[in-house]
Amino acid sequence: MQNRAYALLLLTTLFWGGNAVAGKLAVGQVSPFALTFLRWIIALAILLPMSWKPLRRDWPQIRANLPLLFLLGTVGFTFFNAALYSALTYTSAVNVSIEQAAIPMVIIILNFLIFGERATWLQLTGFVLSLAGISLTASHGDLSRIAELDINFGDFLMLLAVLFYGIYTLFLRSKPDIHWLSTISVLATAGFVSAIPFVAWEYAAGDFITPTLKGWIIILYTASLPSVLSQIFYIRSNEIIGPNRAGLFVNLVPIFGTMLSIIILGEAFYLYHAIALVLVFCGISLAEYSGRKAANAPPRVRAPLDSR
Repeated sequence: MQNRAYALLLLTTLFWGGNAVAGKLAVGQVSPFALTFLRWIIALAILLPMSWKPLRRDWPQIRANLPLLFLLGTVGFTFFNAALYSALTYTSAVNVSIEQAAIPMVIIILNFLIFGERATWLQLTGFVLSLAGISLTASHGDLSRIAELDINFGDFLMLLAVLFYGIYTLFLRSKPDIHWLSTISVLATAGFVSAIPFVAWEYAAGDFITPTLKGWIIILYTASLPSVLSQIFYIRSNEIIGPNRAGLFVNLVPIFGTMLSIIILGEAFYLYHAIALVLVFCGISLAEYSGRKAANAPPRVRAPLDSR
């Protein structure tokens, strides 16, 4: 059973890592906001037949918490993906893959600023290492560019996406205790609805790109694998080996994203990318090790919903 969980987790992180590659392949094939909008429509078409019964059962709690759930879906599903896909118009999929590894560090900062949760010294050390890696990537190996505020617009958008996902993850703790299928279906609905103004703006600005055949294949990939199947795999893996062990596999997302960008897209891999990956991976590992060691009791078994 454990080997099965490992296989499912490897597939989960592989699909999530492939989201950045899909977004890069989508450039010129489907516009970023159209991709975000259509992704959640198709994901809903897949989810609703499975989630209809849980949705009916959970409706009283859903209705009572609808503003919160809509906000979560808007920030985590629409804002994050729209910023990520837009970023790939201006920067490489390798950069985006590495930069999204900053999400755990953003959560540590927001936890302190909003909830007053203090970080341990190991977590702070991990934060500094990860920040160095992300800064190295965003500045394309030249840290002096940060001081001069000379950062690629795509890298800036991706860092904005990281902030959105950090906010989403932080406030996910406040969601009602409902079935995971109900949760992801409601959030996907919010993602679909909140993407409508962005698509309308994209169309009015003349930037709307009607999906080509390749564009539809990319939409189907992002809707079915990163959005739905990965979620099912991750939930099942949590049930088999627990959230603590399963959570460590999320660190593979930037690794897979970088590898796929090189193999599929043929993007260049520079020395600063390698150094950044090592710094980020070490930083996240230190932070997670410290957080788990400091916990007096294991966290409640609930798999985080990932919209990548």
